[in-house]
Amino acid sequence: MPPSSDLPIPTASKSEWRAWAREVRAALPDQSQALTAHLAAFLHLHRARRVLAYRALPGEPDVSALAGQFELLAPRARWKPEPHLTLHAWETATELSRFGALQPPASAPRVLLGSVDAVLLPALTFDEQGVRLGYGGGFYDRLLPGFTGLTVGVVWADLIVPTLPTEAHDVRGQWLATELGVRTTRTTTPPIRYS
Repeated sequence: MPPSSDLPIPTASKSEWRAWAREVRAALPDQSQALTAHLAAFLHLHRARRVLAYRALPGEPDVSALAGQFELLAPRARWKPEPHLTLHAWETATELSRFGALQPPASAPRVLLGSVDAVLLPALTFDEQGVRLGYGGGFYDRLLPGFTGLTVGVVWADLIVPTLPTEAHDVRGQWLATELGVRTTRTTTPPIRYS
């Protein structure tokens, strides 16, 4: 973890935390291969088959290597009537979203969330309790209330902080996957190495 003096103060706004996370992330090496190895072992252990993943933005861990081992789904951001995500087959993600990541086109057949075993949550940063700080659209917060499968935050280890600002509607990850391993957010135990 970066030195605590580099962290915004605990009462910092979400925009200050986002600026901090972008700056830290820009300086980190890509360790997607190590991260996906841990994540694959974890998902196999939990017998996950159908997994909602994400197409990585620059600087995010790239989880696309999981595609050969699991039935991956890709989200599409929709803006009307309110912002929400729809789920589609991974290979249909061929269109550039307004965020800059590949997403399925509007015409791609949809998959129901109830058929999903695990959701991989991208974020700028997470805290040790699984609080997620995304990009500000609230898409996963709208998608996941009531979801009973695994929710796994995917982030570089240096971007896990002690505490982030949170609101009642924020969805938390149950697990955090980093290049060092996968750990539960219920405790602050060291990462469990699944590979």
